[in-house]
Amino acid sequence: MIRFLIGILFVVLYLILSIPILLVETVIRHFNPEAAEKSMLRIVQWVFWVIYHIAGVKVTVIGRENIPEDQAALFVGNHQGFFDVIVGYTLMKTRTGFIAKKSFEKVPLLSWNMKFLYCLFLDREDLKQGLKTILTAIDYVKSGISIFIYPEGTRNKSGDETNLAEFHGGSFKIAQRTKCPIIPVAVNHTEAVFEKQFPRIKPQHVIIEFGEPVYYQDLPREDQKQVGEYFRVKIRDMVIKNQAAV
Repeated sequence: MIRFLIGILFVVLYLILSIPILLVETVIRHFNPEAAEKSMLRIVQWVFWVIYHIAGVKVTVIGRENIPEDQAALFVGNHQGFFDVIVGYTLMKTRTGFIAKKSFEKVPLLSWNMKFLYCLFLDREDLKQGLKTILTAIDYVKSGISIFIYPEGTRNKSGDETNLAEFHGGSFKIAQRTKCPIIPVAVNHTEAVFEKQFPRIKPQHVIIEFGEPVYYQDLPREDQKQVGEYFRVKIRDMVIKNQAAV
């Protein structure tokens, strides 16, 4: 419980301090957008790094070399909980926006930080709005900004991290339309940090693996037709493999 309270206090303190930070970064962005966005990315990465250290999380990274440094990519991963984003975002090498659920847009200071870093808010109940979000993500990738998405649409609440839900094929339109690499991302044990014993935080050994880049246009026709299932199986196999590494 102490870790949870310290973490909440740290987040609240940062969100308050982010007001002047965002104002300064907005001014810098007017003259040099890329510099402002990269510096804001590093600030948020440091904040997330502090959060998972407060939580006592040990992180093992596999396949760090598969994270692109010089081009935008579509990162697709399995989703267990909040620490998927916290751990994953600290490892991004270039400007990256997450696609998050619509409810986060209603949290003022948090959403301001997210929007500055090109995060998008998806309402899966509104097909028209969902399509608009994917089209915006396509524009971001074309302009050099990576997108990180969880194609399951919500976190896995089954208690079995290998039981991945269906991957929504629409997520992969981003790679299909931009021809950017798709990076499969598998995480193990993030749910055990927080969600399994909410509101307590329990130190865990989290493993995150970045698979080799896959290009949609290079997939066989049958895999293109079932692209969601192709990546669901690939990421599930990575999760199963890494269970033995703990």
